[in-house]
Order: sequence, then C-alpha cells, then structure tokens
Amino acid sequence: MREEIINRVANSKLKNFDLEDYYAPGTRIEIDVSQWLMEGLVLVESRFRESVKTTDFSVYQNHHVALNCSTNAIIPPWAWMLLQAEVSSYAATIVYGTLEDLETEIYRDIIKDLDLSHFENLPVIVKGCSKKPVPVAAYMMITNKLKSVASSVMYGEACSSVPVFKKPK
Repeated sequence: MREEIINRVANSKLKNFDLEDYYAPGTRIEIDVSQWLMEGLVLVESRFRESVKTTDFSVYQNHHVALNCSTNAIIPPWAWMLLQAEVSSYAATIVYGTLEDLETEIYRDIIKDLDLSHFENLPVIVKGCSKKPVPVAAYMMITNKLKSVASSVMYGEACSSVPVFKKPK
C-alpha cells in the first residue's frame, strides 16, 4: 500500500518573503567624477563647472545613479551638490557612493513603505539566494521590519532555514 505524500510546508502557516520580488527595475550606473578633475586628482572649479555643464545627463533618464570618485581626490561638497542638481532632472535615484550603496538606498525606500500586516503572527522565511544584487543591508532592514509583525523570522529555504528571530511568548 502506498502512503500519500503530504507537503507539510505547503500546509503550514509558514510564509516566504523574497527581497528579489522588490528589486526596482532600471539601469544602475556609476558616475566617477575623477573624469572631470585635472589629472584625476585636482578639482579646478571653472573646468569642473564647464565639464558638468557640457555633459549630456539625459542619457541617465530613469537610471539609478551612484556618484563617486575613484581617486583620492578631495571633492568639496558643492561639487556633489552641483552634480545632484544636474543629474536629478533625469535620474530616478541618485546617491553618493558605490553601486552597493545605491542598491541599499533603493531597497531602503521600498522597505520603509512596505505593508507587512499580512505576516502578522506568522513564521516568515526570508529567501536567501537571489539572481539579482540584493545587498546585505536589505536583509537587515527587512528583518528589523518583520520583527514587529512576524512570530518568527528565518533565512533560507523551508528545507534548510536558519532561525534569526523568535517573538517571546
């Protein structure tokens, strides 16, 4: 006699949460300001302003942009402000930093507005491996947010999850 195979995971209260589902569409790009510096190191105000003024930032329409400098140049705050003012007319998101900083900021904006009430008092597994670049900071942010509603938070897959948080009884 054959025993019926029962999917206990599918029949449980366990809920999955996949950060990859919230990956914001759009091209990510890094703009390195060293290209507008003398020898990549020295900011000459008139030259910098002219370079920024003559750059076609419309190519970054709806892009997510990270502004940074790959050299050890000292860039005054007004230069970043000038770039922000120009690029913001086109870009969907602009941050000072790396592409990982950019991805973190995008996820921060998404996670802060998430309604997680449907996870109220339920065990939640935050899916691990993803095909898209989900920063570690996003896992930390969603854990913090889920702690306020879920009965428990785990990481991984149902077959091999790692307990992260359990609400005290």
